[in-house]
Amino acid sequence: MSAQAVAAVPPLFEEVRPANDVAPTPVRPPRKRRLGLDAPDPLGWLLGPALLLFAWTLGAWLGLIDPRVLPAPWTAVATAVDLIREGRLQANLAVSAWRAAQGLGWGVAAGLVVALVSGLSLLGGYLFDGLVQVKRAIPTLALIPLAVIWFGIGETMKVTVIALSVFVPIYLNTHNALRGIDARYVELAETLGLSRLGFIRQVVLPGALPGFILGLRYAVMSAWLALVVVEQLNATSGVGYMINLARTYAQTDVIVVGLVVYALLGLASDLSVRALEARLLAWRRTLGQ
Repeated sequence: MSAQAVAAVPPLFEEVRPANDVAPTPVRPPRKRRLGLDAPDPLGWLLGPALLLFAWTLGAWLGLIDPRVLPAPWTAVATAVDLIREGRLQANLAVSAWRAAQGLGWGVAAGLVVALVSGLSLLGGYLFDGLVQVKRAIPTLALIPLAVIWFGIGETMKVTVIALSVFVPIYLNTHNALRGIDARYVELAETLGLSRLGFIRQVVLPGALPGFILGLRYAVMSAWLALVVVEQLNATSGVGYMINLARTYAQTDVIVVGLVVYALLGLASDLSVRALEARLLAWRRTLGQ
């Protein structure tokens, strides 16, 4: 047999590599997305506030901003330190936070219950949805005169106005999420013979959770916005009272400190809801992830 014929005959047994002799797989660098967003930067949201602070500082340093109209950042910081040293800022902040927490709690509870009743039954929808839409068309702040007449000018009125501001976004987003649950899940639950309680726990609540979280984000900001208004009405404590008193004496530095406190409270609340959303909805894959 010639050498060419021997070379053409396939071997009976191929060469077997040892198990640990595996060719390394080349590691490819992460490909940049052609569509959508790249991986988000956890501190990216600081860009806007940082630019605003830079413009404020630069304008005050160059003398472009009248300190009687808007004090310099370092003046506001010194005023905040004095207020903290005197204990005024902590005391007023605790009162404001408690008011907002009460209104937020009552508003979230009421909005969630009414959304479940309205979203899970036709009769509940007929009864409540139209009323909520009417309330939605009337700004909550326009109800303050009636709230003062009904509840007086004490804490009950303030908490009620905050709760009404919170109620609407919770209801709308939760109700919309309930109505958007895929009908195939309902049919599957009926096929599996789930009870009414099991259907709510295993299908309704997980399906409505994204809408509820979105409503909660709006509700938190609505609570702080309503708080700013109600604390201007015959309040004797709170950050709004401190701002109103400073307005009487033209203390713009105290006013700025109060506004910054409101902004930080709202920002911290929104970040908390976002962290809760990331934990509860970790199974979702979105462009921002």
